[in-house]
Amino acid sequence: MVILEVEHLKKTYTTRLGSNRVEALRDVNFNVEQGEFVAIMGESGSGKTTLLNLLAALDKPTGGQIRLNGKNLGDLKEKEIAAFRRENLGFVFQDFNLLDTFSLKDNIFLPLVLEGKRYREMKQKADPIARKLGISNLLEKYPYGVSGGQKQRVAIAGVMAMHPKCIVLDEPTAMLDPNGRKEVLKAVRELNKKEGVTVILITHYMEEVVFADDVYVMDRGHIVMHGVPKEIFSRVDQLKKYRLDVPQVTLLAYDLKEAGLAIPDGILTIPELVDALSRPEIRVPKGWKLPEHTPKKEKKELPQGKESIKLEHVGYTYNPGSAYEMHALKDVNLEIPQGQFVGIIGHTGSGKSTLIQHFNGLIRPTEGHIYFEGQDIWADKFPLRGLRSQVGLVFQYPEHQLFETDVLTDVCFGPKNQNLPPEECEKRAKEALEHVGLDESYYAKSPFELSGGQKRRVAIAGVLAMNPKVLILDEPTAGLDPMGRDEILDQIASLHETRGITIILVSHSMEDIAKYVERIIVMNHGVKTFDDAPKKVFAHYKELEAIGLAAPQITYIMHALKEKGLDVDTSAINVDEATTSILRALWKKEEDHK
Repeated sequence: MVILEVEHLKKTYTTRLGSNRVEALRDVNFNVEQGEFVAIMGESGSGKTTLLNLLAALDKPTGGQIRLNGKNLGDLKEKEIAAFRRENLGFVFQDFNLLDTFSLKDNIFLPLVLEGKRYREMKQKADPIARKLGISNLLEKYPYGVSGGQKQRVAIAGVMAMHPKCIVLDEPTAMLDPNGRKEVLKAVRELNKKEGVTVILITHYMEEVVFADDVYVMDRGHIVMHGVPKEIFSRVDQLKKYRLDVPQVTLLAYDLKEAGLAIPDGILTIPELVDALSRPEIRVPKGWKLPEHTPKKEKKELPQGKESIKLEHVGYTYNPGSAYEMHALKDVNLEIPQGQFVGIIGHTGSGKSTLIQHFNGLIRPTEGHIYFEGQDIWADKFPLRGLRSQVGLVFQYPEHQLFETDVLTDVCFGPKNQNLPPEECEKRAKEALEHVGLDESYYAKSPFELSGGQKRRVAIAGVLAMNPKVLILDEPTAGLDPMGRDEILDQIASLHETRGITIILVSHSMEDIAKYVERIIVMNHGVKTFDDAPKKVFAHYKELEAIGLAAPQITYIMHALKEKGLDVDTSAINVDEATTSILRALWKKEEDHK
């Protein structure tokens, strides 16, 4: 039975200034069967969120129609929409919307209250969902006392507790740690498979698409690809054309096939790849030779001087002495030298965001001392305002800071506050926008007309334009498409390399951390648990899993191959290292049998 029918759907926006018309959707057609799990992918600005807003009747199409559960949404009267939506469609937004004056439990109960449920009924519906999402111990807290990722789980729980016929999720796991993502996807899949709830998921995490029944790829308002996951992920080159990616295991299989191994197309899981490489007929290509060892590129020598940031016995307690007292940081000791690229990881609520807000004096520690270039930042007469220009912080949701009438003016705001002349402000703003991949066609646009990912880039550019000595990024790529993510992180890595800027990257993407940073700090319940080079930290992948984290997918692949008897390097943490190691191990295996 078809539950959702979309026919010739169009949506055209007029910009705020009325100067342009933007075709966000152009002749979109697709059907969703009841009980299906459908994934929608596409680069930032491809029209995904516009489509979901129309599905939820939060906006009206310019042309075409949508039928949900047999009802044409265009026929609904204004007063009927809310009740119809509650019964038929649960919607989890990219940015969670919680009421700060309600406890987390009451935020979950609110949709059920609107349905007229009694307290006992609400508990029966909500409690199992809260347990599955790992938030049962948080329900008496308020939104301002928990992390962004924990808030997102609460928003998801509120929608799931309604048990609608169809649930739509727009980047629901963007701010969650690996374990949180796993828990959320497991709960959503259970709703789908065990209770027949139709699921429509928008995501940039390719591994979340693997278990979908159907996949649609959007580009510039069109559906450009459609098929089951194996079909879609077999077309690696085409996905890259649309600025998308594939799971690491699929990309590794693709690279091995390109190198000449007889690997099947569209491998989606680690067991599939291990089985393919364990077949006796797998051979390295004829004439393949062991690559010569090439020494690692020497790290660029940085100017000698004071350490960049230093923490001594830092502790921080929220609401001390009250019933809501919470120890967010406990006896943290840390030195970050000038020019280092540092990654900070930790489960949701581990203290990562609290920690980095100490680095530029946004939060004053309850205990201990913080130094910047050898000076105590909380000493009398220390220029805190100047510190915040030198230690730039890009928040978890930086697009909430956008407020000017156009993009260029918004990015000029920081340099202007540094009392720089207008021409220098504009020069810095244009350079910063170029660093995040936005050309001059964006200068005159209103920030509020951009997609979520484009807003994120503008906000990052606003901090870059101040030319900070230290750049701190708290989940800077959440909501960005894979190519957009890589572009921004590549540009940040280039800034680090060419200017010697100290970079501190907070991320829940273990793959990004493995690719870019030279040092990883692991936080767990406010305590620094690991602090070492990436390969050494990810060698403790089982301990990381125990605290709600994970290693890159490559780590698990290499350990699985090792267990199967292939002599691979289990310290490999990216696709290039893994490809070379697997080919080397297969070559050695053949040589040993000669």
